[in-house]
Amino acid sequence: MKVILKENVKSIGKKDEIVNVSDGYARNFLFPKNLAVEANTANLSKLKTKKDSESFKKNQEKEEALALAQKMEKVRLRFNVKTGENGKVFGGVSSKEIAEKLEKEYSFKVDKKKIDLKDAIKTLGITKVNVKLYEGVIANVNVEVIGE
Repeated sequence: MKVILKENVKSIGKKDEIVNVSDGYARNFLFPKNLAVEANTANLSKLKTKKDSESFKKNQEKEEALALAQKMEKVRLRFNVKTGENGKVFGGVSSKEIAEKLEKEYSFKVDKKKIDLKDAIKTLGITKVNVKLYEGVIANVNVEVIGE
């Protein structure tokens, strides 16, 4: 019997998948626990509508992320840091500081975990920092570190 899973079921399949299971397993386990529904035309059309709306929403989010990436490409963040002799930077510029400055100055709300920065920036000058906005959408932000 073909069924549409409502939840992830171990060793059977993932949510919204159409799988073939035995009649007894479907009637005695999946249907009573509300883990699946029968794959009839009405339920299949509901599933298709749901998948279409999800794909439309994903495309919409990706387009918004691409537009945001184009705006972020033009951004140059400036940080004043204390330096010692020979231009040695004390501390550094972290991804948290970059995220806060993006939100404060440009109203770009970005999670600090999405900023691709292995260690804090500890050198003077301009550094390009990648910001992951969406799956496959990455913006480059110029971060300028100026010594005091």
